[in-house]
Amino acid sequence: MAAKRDEMTLWTGYFDSRISRSDGRRVPKSASISKPSLEAVVWAARSAGIRKMRQEPEASHPSRPHAKEGRLVMPPSHALEVTGAKSKEGVMQAIGKVLRNRSEQAREQGKDPSRAPAKGDRRRRAQRKSFKQRSGQRRKKFGR
Repeated sequence: MAAKRDEMTLWTGYFDSRISRSDGRRVPKSASISKPSLEAVVWAARSAGIRKMRQEPEASHPSRPHAKEGRLVMPPSHALEVTGAKSKEGVMQAIGKVLRNRSEQAREQGKDPSRAPAKGDRRRRAQRKSFKQRSGQRRKKFGR
């Protein structure tokens, strides 16, 4: 499929630090995060000044058809003008730096969703859905 000149497509995999450059990451590790969501990339693009864009959450990258990662489509003239970049790579790096800064700030504030609640935080620990009993086995239903 030929690329459209009036559209710039950014896949979330371009900003994933777990993916190597040869597998599809297009920004340096200093401008990428682990498991970026489409919403996070949209937020970073808006923070970078890009307003004209559309989201396609069910789209999958041609080299990764099994993963519905989503993509962001925008007019290149607007994206280049707003970010002050000269190419798509510059736009991606501008968005990636904003994304990385936001991720680091969230981690510093302790809002890292990948971590379990703090040991002394009883209310949040009580909200965890745990099926483990004292013996470590799953709870048996209906007395079996």
